[in-house]
Formats: sequence, C-alpha cells, structure tokens
Amino acid sequence: MGLEKKKKKPFYKKWWVWLIAIILIVAVATSGENEDDKATNSTDGKETSAVNDTKNVNDTKNNEQTKEETTTKEPSVSREFSSALKKAKTYAKTMSMSKSAIYDQLVSEYGEQFPADAAQYAIDNLEFDWKTNALKKAKTYADSMDMSKNAIYDQLVSEHGEKFTPEEAQYAVDNLE
Repeated sequence: MGLEKKKKKPFYKKWWVWLIAIILIVAVATSGENEDDKATNSTDGKETSAVNDTKNVNDTKNNEQTKEETTTKEPSVSREFSSALKKAKTYAKTMSMSKSAIYDQLVSEYGEQFPADAAQYAIDNLEFDWKTNALKKAKTYADSMDMSKNAIYDQLVSEHGEKFTPEEAQYAVDNLE
C-alpha cells in the first residue's frame, strides 16, 4: 500500500539531452565552416595567390588611409572628457539647464562626479542656445506655477535656482507669451 512510483521526466526535459543537442549543433556548424575553407583551399594555387595579392593591396590602402586620418584629426580627448560633454548635451537638451547649472551638476558629489577639468571641457565645447533654454524654463514656471515675470526672472538668475545669466533671463522674460 505504501509504495508509490516516482514519475519520470520525459527524456527531452533532462539536462543531458540538451547538452548533447548543443554539442551536436556546434559540431555541425563548425564542420560546415571547415568544408567551406577546404573548398576554397583546394582550388588552383593561382586563384589563391591572386586573392592573397588583392587582400595585401587592400590592407596597404587601409593602412595608408588610417595614417592619414590620424594625422588630420584633432587630438582625441579622454573618455572622461567625452562622457562629460555627452552628459552636458543631454542636460542642455532635455532639461533646458543653464551652463552654470550643468557645470554644477557635472561636478556635484550628488550628481555626475566628473573632475572639474572634464566638466569645464564639456562646458567650453558645448554649443547651445542658452537663451532658448532660459525661455523654456520661464514658460514652465509661468504655466505650471503661475509665477509673475519678476518672480520668474529671479528664479532664472538665482544661484539656488536655474543660474542663467541676467541677459538670458531677461530674454526669456521679454519673450514670454
């Protein structure tokens, strides 16, 4: 009365079946590549040497182009500097931040934690219309917080706020609808 039969798993649910299947698939895939190599190697020696000569000429041309490109390009910057620049572009584009606010975010211990020289590189090489960003921020304050033009101006130039220049903030306030 007490003996129960243990149900067996179907064979395709056992781990070793899948291991064998993977090994077979890999073996078939690599044997197919080897047959292709044998077929190209078994052709006339003349064809093989012609292909090799063409490859050598192409390699030489590629090497010459690479040398020319490296001499004509500007010196590359470190990954840290290029990352800081990319992050600065993102802040300027998506969050309509000011130059000063972006710099502070890049170097902040609570923000991106870039070194000061990388953040300064990013700010120096970031081409953006800061007046447009100030206007976008001003519209946000006007629409969502119903602020007066004077209050918006103060928020835009505040060192605890958006940190736009007085010129950028004045442009924004003057162009509010």
